[in-house]
Amino acid sequence: MRPITAIGFDADDTLWQNEQFYRLTEQQFATLLGDYAGGSQVSDRLLEAEKRNLEHYGFGIKGFTLSMIETAIEVTNGNVPAKTISDILDIGRELLRHPVETLPHVEETLRALNGEYLLVLITKGDLFDQERKLAQSGLGDLFDAIEIVSDKSATTYRRIFSKLADGPDRAMMVGNSLKSDIVPAIAAGSYGVFIPHALTWIVEHVEPPKDAPRFRQIEHIGQLPEVLEQIRAA
Repeated sequence: MRPITAIGFDADDTLWQNEQFYRLTEQQFATLLGDYAGGSQVSDRLLEAEKRNLEHYGFGIKGFTLSMIETAIEVTNGNVPAKTISDILDIGRELLRHPVETLPHVEETLRALNGEYLLVLITKGDLFDQERKLAQSGLGDLFDAIEIVSDKSATTYRRIFSKLADGPDRAMMVGNSLKSDIVPAIAAGSYGVFIPHALTWIVEHVEPPKDAPRFRQIEHIGQLPEVLEQIRAA
């Protein structure tokens, strides 16, 4: 039997660019509040709000926009002008319309693996936004299943790989977030292939599990077939 029969892929900043658009929006937000606080102070307060609100709003643009509004209220001591709130809503909506920029080697790699492995897109965030990006990417037909989840944990991966495939021990998860994609997948019994992205959100940073036998790290997704061959030949 092949050691791996199913591969899960993260979406944002693994298949297409995402964090860069959040960074640009954060810069616009800091400019809006420039009369009240410096840019670094605004960013720090925004990050604090985002962390507080994850359990309430989850991951995604809507929660980010609400956190910007909350931060604006805090930074201005409750005196934020209505026009500024309107501007925040505008840049939040613009974030929902950003173009999909597929990362290098993604499409050809998925096409090469399609049919040989069960391919599952496992992503978290706003349902409508993730569906929009998948549709615009043109990659949807290359996946056997799509799972949009509220969060990613070992339980999440056990459930998905047990339901759709031959269990987590014969599965692999590929992504740019050690915290969400790699560490919990390995804890579930799967392989975890880490592809670093320069702009990964700070909340997703943890130490790589370098001593874990099923941990792998590559520079770009085009190297994934080689990793699979190495595991298969071992």
